[in-house]
Amino acid sequence: MEKDNRANRYSPETRARAERMVLDNQGNYARQSAAIKAIAPKIGCGRDTLRRWVQQEETDAGCRDGVTSEERARIKNLEREVRELRQANAILKKASAYFAPSRDLAPQGPSGQRDGARPPTETMIAFIHCPAVDTQYR
Repeated sequence: MEKDNRANRYSPETRARAERMVLDNQGNYARQSAAIKAIAPKIGCGRDTLRRWVQQEETDAGCRDGVTSEERARIKNLEREVRELRQANAILKKASAYFAPSRDLAPQGPSGQRDGARPPTETMIAFIHCPAVDTQYR
């Protein structure tokens, strides 16, 4: 997934300066939206962009309800970790299904249940480190 190059159009310094200008000068205007409308052209960004920046800054400062930038980053990292763990789990399930003996062919034990023996460890390691498998997934 390629990032949109508009996502980083403005430097963090420009963003912080714009947020500070709106928050410092909103007392000079009847409403915050009027301050944003006046300041956005001076910064060279759109009104909606500046409005979102100011709202996020207010959320981060605790003046507005919502998810802070720090919480948003933590959620993003946790979602990535969950995705990676689910992929690993799927791989392990497939591997266990491959190494599990077939229920029809597995010998029955004295109690009438299937034996459940697995292949020797060397066989499993050879399968996991098979060059054909290694190059297929690179």
